[in-house]
Amino acid sequence: MGGARLDGTHDPALRSWVPSADGHPDFPIQNLPLGIFSPTGGARRAGIAIGDRILDLRGIAGLLSGEAARFVEAAGETLNGALALGAGPRRALRLRICELLRQGSPERAGIEPHLHEAASCTLHLPAAVGDYTDFYVGIHHATNVGRQFRPDNPLLPNYKWVPIGYHGRASSVVPSGTPVRRPNGQRKPAAETVPSFGPSRNLDYELELGIWIGPGNELGEPVPIGEAADRIAGYCLLNDWSARDIQGWEYQPLGPFLAKNFATTISPWIVTPEALAPFRAPQAPRPDGDPAPLPYLADEADAASGALAIELEALLVTADMKAKGMAPHRLALSDARHMYWTAAQLVAHHASGGCNLRPGDLLGSGTLSGPDRASCGSLLEATNGGREPIALPSGEERRFLQDGDEVILSARCRREGFAPIGFGECRGAILPAPSA
Repeated sequence: MGGARLDGTHDPALRSWVPSADGHPDFPIQNLPLGIFSPTGGARRAGIAIGDRILDLRGIAGLLSGEAARFVEAAGETLNGALALGAGPRRALRLRICELLRQGSPERAGIEPHLHEAASCTLHLPAAVGDYTDFYVGIHHATNVGRQFRPDNPLLPNYKWVPIGYHGRASSVVPSGTPVRRPNGQRKPAAETVPSFGPSRNLDYELELGIWIGPGNELGEPVPIGEAADRIAGYCLLNDWSARDIQGWEYQPLGPFLAKNFATTISPWIVTPEALAPFRAPQAPRPDGDPAPLPYLADEADAASGALAIELEALLVTADMKAKGMAPHRLALSDARHMYWTAAQLVAHHASGGCNLRPGDLLGSGTLSGPDRASCGSLLEATNGGREPIALPSGEERRFLQDGDEVILSARCRREGFAPIGFGECRGAILPAPSA
């Protein structure tokens, strides 16, 4: 499996001379995620998160050589060129940065001037997203939603044969912290005889994993399943906001359109396959009676370690809760192991018809709900279509999101014998819709 090797960078005993790194909930020295940032008054540049600091990679270029230097040379105001290089340069950079930041490094004095306080920097999209595809591989989510419309047959006949997906809108992918304006669109509830145009009444979030593409493939040339993991440059959190009422009217016969294209929020750090090597897991066994994957999606190594044990959490804080200084309320706690198809299977299927994936393309997993109400990754599921509102500690209720609400996604990887790592936040606050 691409990027799945364990090495000294995963040693839980590793310590960094960066004071905030050891024990940091997201970015200890065992993580070292990649991103694009700009310090106050500075240009965009490539960086690595370490504790509550960001290491400017261009600033330490003189301490790099070989493949590690090649990665940094290919990175500019986006990481597309560097992601295109594949796992070799990315792994070499990780090894070298680990050497430079570990306790006792003789290079400390030369590195310290190139560490920036993350809180004073602006984080950007790590790559220019040429294309964005959203899949639907959270089987519990698909079942929960399908049950609301087809109680006796929630999953459509193709679901367990083919990874379902649709092409989203790349131009509206935004980094964490970007406000999200409530969309306008046509709505037609069953109780109304004709559609109307106006703000979405049923705005929702979706708890997803994002998958970044590294080396692409030529038009017309599929990616074999055994090579698909090598095309993945890393992962992020992804919130594919959804206007359920607009979607319910427009999606037949061609699928989501305005209900989805107004915003997709991602966490700004790319957590690499190398950092996630300790947290790989076997693909969830298919229930008895489910079909085996067709040969172009079947790979023994992928089945053995192609899943990821990533704890996923969604939180909500309302304007009233903020005013009262209240902590965010947990909406869901789920896990990436609830993906029915692996990330490698998504890549192989996407390219199987000859589609040319390109460095910096982004795939969404689809909503990753768990098997119970506490793990539902959307309000559509958690409130049973809005019929059973969620009670908040502020005394408020929510069927769907209101203006001023802020959704915060986070993730954590834990395994005995390894240092836990995280993804950073993926957050967005809802602004009122523009005048219709």
